[in-house]
Amino acid sequence: MKPKKNVFFRLSSNKKQAVIDNAVNEIDQDLQNAVLSDSLEQNTAILNGLFQDVDIFITKTVTTQNDTLKIAVAYCAGVTSKEIIAENIIEPLTVCSDLTNGTDMLSHIMESVIQIGDVKKTGSISAIVEAVCYGDTAVLLDGSAEALIVNTKNFSTRAITEPENERALSGPREGFTETLMVNISMLRRRVRSHKLKLKIRIIGSQTKTQVCICYMDGLVNEKILTELYKRLDKINIDAVLDTNYISELIKDGPYSPFRTIGYTERPDTVIGRLLEGRIALIADGSPSALTLPYLFIENFQSSEDYYMNYYYTSFSRILRIFGFTLTLIVPALYIAIVAYHHEMLPTQLLINIAIARQNVPLPASVEAFLMLIVFDILRETGVRMPSNVGQALSIVGALVIGQAAVDAKMVAAPMIIIVALTGITNLLVPRLSGPVIYIRYFFLLASSLFGFYGLVLGMSSVVIHILNLRSFGIPQVSAAGNVRFQDVKDTVFRTPWRSMKTRPKWSRNKTRLNAKGKSS
Repeated sequence: MKPKKNVFFRLSSNKKQAVIDNAVNEIDQDLQNAVLSDSLEQNTAILNGLFQDVDIFITKTVTTQNDTLKIAVAYCAGVTSKEIIAENIIEPLTVCSDLTNGTDMLSHIMESVIQIGDVKKTGSISAIVEAVCYGDTAVLLDGSAEALIVNTKNFSTRAITEPENERALSGPREGFTETLMVNISMLRRRVRSHKLKLKIRIIGSQTKTQVCICYMDGLVNEKILTELYKRLDKINIDAVLDTNYISELIKDGPYSPFRTIGYTERPDTVIGRLLEGRIALIADGSPSALTLPYLFIENFQSSEDYYMNYYYTSFSRILRIFGFTLTLIVPALYIAIVAYHHEMLPTQLLINIAIARQNVPLPASVEAFLMLIVFDILRETGVRMPSNVGQALSIVGALVIGQAAVDAKMVAAPMIIIVALTGITNLLVPRLSGPVIYIRYFFLLASSLFGFYGLVLGMSSVVIHILNLRSFGIPQVSAAGNVRFQDVKDTVFRTPWRSMKTRPKWSRNKTRLNAKGKSS
């Protein structure tokens, strides 16, 4: 759509309105290719037509001191700073006496009049609409088919606090917020190197969400970075309101219950991943960052593992892995033994369980399913309620319902112990709380039908699935080949910093600088 000649002012009022209506309809159909005309009246009328029924959209027309040039300032109230617009845009334009119509006048205003550093020139109506919606101000001149986009953003943002889901006993207390530039500033403050690259892309046909791709030049694997760009280019979605939208659209194994892309709300965790040669994605409006590639062992790692003694953190990781195993197999193992393989229990224990189950009307497998569902209901209710009420509801509800069910002979006491152990161990691995729910019921169903053999087959299928998971071409679990110490130095066990000499195998640069600044 080519810019129209400045003949608009010669038309009558009715014809002007007809031209505006037709132009708005035409531009609305092909906004990406629409451009400004050289008529200020027409440009402002088109913007007002596009922002019809948007009451916060404001267009203010000002005249220079010598009445030789008309200028329009367009912005959205509430997302802009009125002080900046008044003091740094409108006032300098009105008091300047050397402004006249001319082809270079827009550049002169950009360089010498407007007292803001972040100013750019554009003739695209689409770019103007996006900028104004995002808190910028558009400055349009009569006789010019281009406009200035001035940064006047003034959003209300949430304070930087520690993430609720990633609290640490030691280490930094900062967490990401919903503002992209604030999140980028926390990364930039920690890495004072020009090698930290920050590339912003727009995703979402309606929301136009800014997504920042972060990586360390020289450390990132170029193949992984290229693959990421390809997957991002294929995204076709109206809105991106959180990073999980992007994660579901670009992840490997879209139907797998396990994550193949990491997520975190901690800047220090993102920096640690970047220095290993990984890539991070931060979306405007979301406090969670994505990191890739993602290894399965990261489900059992915590940011505080690197701020505490490696003996303690290694023991903690073993506990998490052990807890993950228990929360999956304990109900299924109990049903397999009680229903099929009595000989696996000591005689006295078997007698005690039989006595406890003597007056219970339900089969053990049905009993397990019902109790696990009740537990999941209580857990979900506690999460959705306010924090103080939710904690009390979870504890009191579990105690009251469990004790009442045992007294009423509806559930055996050993089943309460099994469900309680399952719920407690589930808290050790919050990153896997989603997959655990499905796999636990899958194991329970298999053991209910086939006993211990069904449990073994179920476990084998899950292990095979995990071994075949990939994250952007990188296996999440390396189970074959020559295993070196440097390949497992930060997996189940965390070794001392002096022993961590190389980056992961898939990183472009496998060396690491030690504390003395020498290549290790």
